[in-house]
Amino acid sequence: MTEQVWAIVPAAGNGSRMRANRPKQYLQLHDRPVIMHTLERLASHPKISGVVVSIADDDPYWQSLPIPQEWPIHCATGGAERSDSVLSALNLLNTITHDDPWVLVHDAARPCLRHEDIDLMLSTLSHDAVGGILGIPVTETVKRVDSQNRIIETVSRDNLWRAATPQMFRLDNLRNALEHTRQAQCKVTDEASAIEYAGYQPKMVEGHADNLKITLPQDLALAALYLQQQRGECE
Repeated sequence: MTEQVWAIVPAAGNGSRMRANRPKQYLQLHDRPVIMHTLERLASHPKISGVVVSIADDDPYWQSLPIPQEWPIHCATGGAERSDSVLSALNLLNTITHDDPWVLVHDAARPCLRHEDIDLMLSTLSHDAVGGILGIPVTETVKRVDSQNRIIETVSRDNLWRAATPQMFRLDNLRNALEHTRQAQCKVTDEASAIEYAGYQPKMVEGHADNLKITLPQDLALAALYLQQQRGECE
């Protein structure tokens, strides 16, 4: 793949469900903050030209991170919603490169991303007209409940996937899609939703289940276990 590939990390959220004293991306995982693991996975990949991180204006933690000078990190101003932070990063990236590169949007709180999953996305999607996202097929039985948590339906899990990140799209197409949803006042929870709203059908690429998003307190311990296991695989 000879075209430029950039990564975007929206990191302006506060992660309230963690019930911690700081945003979850700054919690300690092994020997350093969660976001440092995430940025290393992206910045060290040989095909990623650089990373744009969206940081909240009032973030007191970012400046104290020991980010190596050789990491190609750029900072954008984060917004109230994830889509605002991603759009801000895309606008900054548009001033850095005049091409229309592929962009990998990845959660700040997914520190266990494997290089082989990035490789699989690039090889699968580099010639795709739309792009796609990393995900995992649903294997558990899925139930739909009512407002009282009473089961009203067992949902077929055929063709159901759990969406993950990175989510890989062209800069211009993703920026236009996010602008479109903003103008329509349509809230989207991931980049694929914006692309879908614009009328496209992103492709799903199967990744590893250890690409965990840290959301709840118990997830931090699980991420630590996954990182330890991954290190063992490399030895």
